[in-house]
Parts: sequence; C-alpha cells; structure tokens
Amino acid sequence: MTWFIPLAEAATERKGNYNMLLMLIPMIALMYFTMIRPQKKRQKEEQEMRGNVQIGDEITTIGGIMGRVITVKEDSIIIETGADRTKIRMTRTAIGVNNTAQEKLAEEREAAQRAAQEAKEAKMAEAGSKRKKSKKNSEE
Repeated sequence: MTWFIPLAEAATERKGNYNMLLMLIPMIALMYFTMIRPQKKRQKEEQEMRGNVQIGDEITTIGGIMGRVITVKEDSIIIETGADRTKIRMTRTAIGVNNTAQEKLAEEREAAQRAAQEAKEAKMAEAGSKRKKSKKNSEE
C-alpha cells in the first residue's frame, strides 16, 4: 500500500504543472494585448506620420524645435526656424509632431461634430413640424 503514495504525489504534481501552464497562457495573452500591441500600433502611426511629411508642413522635433519643412529627402529633412530663417538639417526620426496634420485632423473633427449637430437639429425641427401638423389635423 505504500507504493500508491508516490504515484498519487506524482499525479498531483503533474496536475499542478498543467494548472500552472493553463494560468501562464492567459497571462501572456493579457500582456500582449495590454503592452506590446498598443506600442506597435503607436510606432506604426509615428512611422506613417514621418513618412507623410510634406514641404510646407509645420513640425515640432522631439527636441522641441519648431519649424517649417522646406526640403524633404529620403531619410532627412531641412526645416526653417524663426524670423531669421535659420535652416536645420535633421533625420526624419527626429520629427515629434506634424502640427499641420494635427490642425487638419482637429478641423475635420470639428466639421464632423457640426454636421452631426446640424443633422440632430434638423431631425428635431422635422419632428416638431410633424407634431404641429398632427395637432392641426386632430383639431379639424
């Protein structure tokens, strides 16, 4: 009867290993969806923003320098800063924010909000006119 004890302990130990593995898989998936995936998405957006920089765009570098793009090359850009028109050459990776694109995006959002508000007001006005017509018909 004593030979059953080691077998029972081995079975429980194997079960414990499987349970640990079953807990580890969701934890890895959770880490991926909360940490790794959002970081990759941000990197892709930044790379796309840097690739879409055009001549005339207002940018801010990661160092805080603000200027207007005057030349765009494959791996570098030249910006013009200040009233004395100082020119600075830098790599595309130094671009922190494309202010022109941010302004366009903000304008598009505002226009969409205004359009939604106007549509809502038009629906309310239409509903109000229908109520008035139905009251008029019921009075007659």
